[in-house]
Amino acid sequence: MAKLKNQPPTAQPDPAPKAVDPVVAEFLAWSREERGQSPLTVRNYAQALAEFYPGVAPRPWWSLEQRDFRNYLYRLSREQKLGPSSIRLRFAALRSFYQYGLKMGRIKINPVKGVPLPKLARRLPVFMTEHQVIALLDAPHRRWAMELVKLARSSGEKKRPHFAWNEWQMWRDAAILETFYSSGMRLNELIQLDRKTVDWSNGCVRVLGKGSKERLCPLGEPALQALRQYLDLCPFETKWLFVSAQGKRLNGRTVQLFLKTYLKLAGLDYKLTPHKLRHTFATHLLEHGADLRSVQELLGHSQLTTTQIYTSVSVERLKKVYQGAHPRA
Repeated sequence: MAKLKNQPPTAQPDPAPKAVDPVVAEFLAWSREERGQSPLTVRNYAQALAEFYPGVAPRPWWSLEQRDFRNYLYRLSREQKLGPSSIRLRFAALRSFYQYGLKMGRIKINPVKGVPLPKLARRLPVFMTEHQVIALLDAPHRRWAMELVKLARSSGEKKRPHFAWNEWQMWRDAAILETFYSSGMRLNELIQLDRKTVDWSNGCVRVLGKGSKERLCPLGEPALQALRQYLDLCPFETKWLFVSAQGKRLNGRTVQLFLKTYLKLAGLDYKLTPHKLRHTFATHLLEHGADLRSVQELLGHSQLTTTQIYTSVSVERLKKVYQGAHPRA
């Protein structure tokens, strides 16, 4: 039969969606609902388990032995040549998955336990000096001043430049930077803040951290002033504290990108991340006499050993000052 002219192409059926492993789906739901793991952690677990299983399929998850994970470790380190942090991230997901199996009575021994993982190199946290922080915190105001100059210069022109950045956005960005440095919170904690979490009378903000653990973070007066200015000018009525130009909650990637803009404007390394502001917060507290336990509580660390790395930073800095200044160093 001849093909008819102008006949629309036959619609192709959509590819069947990949079946979700019911065992993994059950674990992910438990991690999210029972353990209160963040969406990012749950996503990382899902990716790690999906990456691992094809190498042992179709054997059931609960029948695997320690040698299977030793073989997987060999593939990651020797064949894929992954670094220690990448390997440990994948095994953290596997360890949590089999701890869940133990808790649910599916297995009697965790087969991941005892697999010798590569050690992480001990790296001191990167932080900014106080002068660098001041330059960064001033960057949104400098950018706004530059925008006003451009606008003034174009006042006599027929076609004026599009003014895409408004004053409320300048104060939003200033408030975000001030809040990061004033509280030491994580990026994911900051973008999850809503307006009710700010306690104006006590000068603090309620933060929901890892594992759904709640803590109070004090805010300095400059951070509170920037927040007030931002909220007074923000044109959107929404539950979220920090919003985009469309009135939606800011996402982490947007914050990372505008931080790079301000780092460049301040003459700093644009590769610095929001987490480096957290490192800076902790280091400056310790350098000005804060005790380790208080810093641990402010950062939301469950283990004091995690916080102790910042004492090493302060000691290393003191050594450099000593070696540069003492005549017999």
